[in-house]
Amino acid sequence: MAKGKTATVFFCQNCGYESTKWLGQCPGCREWNTFVEETIDKTELKNTGNGAKRDRREASEPCVLSEIAIREENKTLTGIKELDRVLGGGIVQGSLTLVGGDPGIGKSTLLLQVCHNLSTAGHKVLYISGEESKVQIKMRADRLGAFSEHMLLLCETNLDIISEVIRKSKPEVVIIDSIQTMYNENVSAAPGSVSQVRESTGILLQLAKGLGISIFIVGHVTKEGTVAGPRVLEHMVDTVLYFEGDRHASYRILRGVKNRFGSTNEIGVFEMRETGLAEVKNPSEYMLNGRPENASGSVVACTMEGTRPLLIELQALVCHSNFGIPRRQTTGTDFNRVNLLMAVLEKRSGVQLSSCDAYVNITGGIKIQEPAIDLGIVLAGAYLYGPATGLYCILGMILKSTVADSAIESINLRKVCTVVTSNPQPVRDFIVNDLHLSATMEQAEGAYTHDEKWVLTTVLTRGQAQKLRLHVRGLDDHAFITIVNSSEIVGKGFRAI
Repeated sequence: MAKGKTATVFFCQNCGYESTKWLGQCPGCREWNTFVEETIDKTELKNTGNGAKRDRREASEPCVLSEIAIREENKTLTGIKELDRVLGGGIVQGSLTLVGGDPGIGKSTLLLQVCHNLSTAGHKVLYISGEESKVQIKMRADRLGAFSEHMLLLCETNLDIISEVIRKSKPEVVIIDSIQTMYNENVSAAPGSVSQVRESTGILLQLAKGLGISIFIVGHVTKEGTVAGPRVLEHMVDTVLYFEGDRHASYRILRGVKNRFGSTNEIGVFEMRETGLAEVKNPSEYMLNGRPENASGSVVACTMEGTRPLLIELQALVCHSNFGIPRRQTTGTDFNRVNLLMAVLEKRSGVQLSSCDAYVNITGGIKIQEPAIDLGIVLAGAYLYGPATGLYCILGMILKSTVADSAIESINLRKVCTVVTSNPQPVRDFIVNDLHLSATMEQAEGAYTHDEKWVLTTVLTRGQAQKLRLHVRGLDDHAFITIVNSSEIVGKGFRAI
């Protein structure tokens, strides 16, 4: 029997774009250096599309949209409130959820706890592992408590076998740990490659939508923090959850990056214990736990993560650099944003930071992108010159703004002069003939003496107002003059209406 011919195909790890040759820039997503080489059968290029081969056993029939009923029972509670918050109220029937995170951060432990709670509540759960043996999973499960008979375990990586088991057992929830270990026999590439991950996810997507089964898939992440494999994987699933935090610390943050059934950017906070992951009901308390009081370079800021307000501690260290190029390092926030804040602080407050090293850290292992923490970062970094100098810098920024506003207003500054006198004609002649301006004259009556008075109102410059004042003083000792500053004079001869 003749052997199948093979072909070399290059895949973009970001968007899944296929090419017969290596390209420096992907034409699909415009990213650089994302292509990887894979060897596949030529017959595979004709028979496989985006996803696995279509299952044509059951014909799909269209239905009327208005006749579709949405029931609350379509969402299943996991028994973990922090996870239900991130999921949007529970597990949606027929959904496909991707859970990513660093190795050892607690992905498998959390999903095993979900299996324990669901099986105890009477839901049929199937846990499929491609990385651990049954004995290893049993050892971890013993820490969580006794499991009911509704919990099923399968150690397999062949998707054909997994599909048959799912169709026969018909569970309500399926856990796949992990997607990088699964393989499809119709794809000649190695497990974990771009084509295998894409095709395997396509099969699981068809099972979830066709049978109404909720499937969780575990995905390993790269050093950049994204799921290993094509970026199209995140587009195929319904929900994307990421585990954050230092695996050497006890706290973990579960963040919802994508959710078709609820709000995004929701977070759930957990604490790793011997019995598994425990919920942290008050994240602000643990974020500020152990914070030293009156310590330099430490500021408490408030941020919004999803629908939850959160208090976090910002730590900053700024010192003069001993090298030609200053070093900047950030943990938990954007590096470029810190550079921007330092540039603004140097420009507006006069603090010389261009030759200083800067280290910014957000405690708790959480990553914050909200601009609300900018002021906290600036205040934390102001301790380079001490608290007093930092406050003077803020005061200097205010004074500079005030001076700038005054300078702009002084360009159009005018004096509004009002003269109250019983002899208006000499005053009128001086304004018209000497100052070459005009004035408004009104006849008035003194409220106390009931004497006849005249009120002249005109707009002058600072020098003209001084001349008018001296001239009126020489004419009438009983005259009354008011001079008011104004920068908004609108009318003929001044600013256009």
